Order: sequence, then structure tokens, then C-alpha cells
Amino acid sequence: MRIEVTPADMAASRYAISPLGEAMWALRLYAGQHSVPGLEPWVARGRPAYDELRRQLPAVGALLALLRRGGYNADFIQPPPDGTGREFADELAVVRATPLAQARDELARNLAGHRTPPAYARQIYASPDVVDQLADAIEASWTTLVEPEWPRLRAVLERDLVHRAGRLLAYGWGAAVADLDPRLRWVSGGGLGAIEVADHDPRSYSLDGRGLLFIPTVFGMMINYVEPPWPFAIVYRASGVAGLLGAPDPARPDDALDRLVGRSRATVLRALALPATTSQLVAQLGLSLGGVGDHLAVLHDAGLVTRVRSGRAVRYRRTPLGDALAGG
Repeated sequence: MRIEVTPADMAASRYAISPLGEAMWALRLYAGQHSVPGLEPWVARGRPAYDELRRQLPAVGALLALLRRGGYNADFIQPPPDGTGREFADELAVVRATPLAQARDELARNLAGHRTPPAYARQIYASPDVVDQLADAIEASWTTLVEPEWPRLRAVLERDLVHRAGRLLAYGWGAAVADLDPRLRWVSGGGLGAIEVADHDPRSYSLDGRGLLFIPTVFGMMINYVEPPWPFAIVYRASGVAGLLGAPDPARPDDALDRLVGRSRATVLRALALPATTSQLVAQLGLSLGGVGDHLAVLHDAGLVTRVRSGRAVRYRRTPLGDALAGG
């Protein structure tokens, strides 16, 4: 697949976070439909809650029976965000507003050539309230699997979003696409160039000045949206998810960096694989605001991090020395 872009598309492109998308990806992760390296402890911790969710709500199983890799998935159960910073409730309202005829068409297309779903799932797909039943399953997945940790997850996604948007504006499409996913490649030429996606779709699509929506994910993997009525969008895995999620683990033995600067201070330094504000580090690491502030001040005085003001926010980033220590 080729997604052709022009100079006008850079100004129109944007980044967004999808809470509903994270709920859907988390559900697939717990069901074993895909994996995210480094998140095995996270999945193990939430497994009992997931198992109870499956027992209590059959529609969750019906939702999982639809999900497939390398084939069409019904769009209405995971619409991309529109780039306006919607909350989960706003995204769920879009799902619930899906006309029954549209849902039936998409479900039929989803199931064509797919494995035969269980009998209880087929009954749900055929019911007149199928949209609400599947929406209820999505909402329960959000409430059980994602919402309790959403402040931490959102901090990870926001950090990646700011980092990627800065690369697009400062260095252009090549830098923005370079390390999103091994299946994506930037090809320059023509009006500006194209994003090539290594998949089974041989067609070319033109953004025509509408821009591209980039959506980072913690629990998901790379997918793209190129069909109406959704905006052109690419979902990609946020950088350093495994390292960014981890709060201090009291069971982990101290390493050289811990002994050099102290365990909590080393945790803060490691967490700055991407620039972050103090509040984002607090949400991510579960440390106190005062504690994180003190650690940042010491790391700054030691030349391991720098401060950069962006509007009202102050973001901290590691210096080359800080990178060397955190990576070593």
C-alpha cells in the first residue's frame, strides 16, 4: 500500500489518543491474540480480572470472536478518533450511534472467510440490539482492564505524541515515519513522497491535503485506516512501552546505576527515554510530586538532564551523559 502525501498534508496532519482503542487492544492482549514485549507482568497481574469479565459478560467473547489479524475487522467497534481529544465516553457514544444496517453489513464482511464463531456469539450478532451489546462489552473492558491505570497509560501516550509531532514539524515525513514500525517506509519523490506499508493491499491512496492522523498505542500494534468515513490514520506502538510503564520494582536487585545515584533517582532517569514533564513522571512512576521534583533537580545539577520550556510546560530530557548512564 502507498499513502501519497503533499506539502499541504504536513500542516493538516495531527496526533491523537484513543482510550477506546486502548480498551480494544488490551482485550486482545489479555485474550492472547497478540503480544507486546515486556508487558507480560502487566498481563499476569490483570489476568484474574479479565477471566472474571469473560465469565460475567458473554458479549466480551462475541467481541473477541470478531477480531482477526490480516483481515477486515468491523470498523464501528473501533473507530479512530477524530483528533479533537475525545474521552472514552465520547468515543463510546460514536459506537452506540452506529445504525443497525451498517453494523450488520460490517459484521457480515468481518465474518466472511473468518472462523465460525460460537453459537452464543452468533445469537448476539443476529440480535436487534447487537450494537448495544458489543458497546457494553467494550465499556466493561475499559472499566476493568484500562481505566484503573489510565493516568499512567495516558502519560506514556502523551509523551510519545509530543515527541512524534515535534519530529514531523522539525524534520519532515521521513523522520516522523522512520521508526514507527518496520512495515512502514518513507519514499521521497513526486510532489513530496509516499508512505509505503508492507501489507497485502496493492493500491495507492492520496491524502489530497487532508493530512494523516497518527495514533500511538500502548497495548496495540500497527494498523491503518484508509476507508471512508474514517480519516486516514495510522495506529503505531508508542516508543519504549515496556520501560515507560514500569514503576519501581522493589523485587528487582540494584544495578550499578541504582548504587551510583540511588534507586528512585535512577528510575526517574531511566523513565526519561522520551522527554517528560514532572506531572507525567508522577503519573507514570507512582512517585510523589515533591520526590520527582527533587530527583529532577539533582539530575539537572549533575548534567544528566536538561530543561526545555514548551508553552507553560517544562519538559525534561536526558543529556548524552544521561543517555549513556541510563543505557549502561
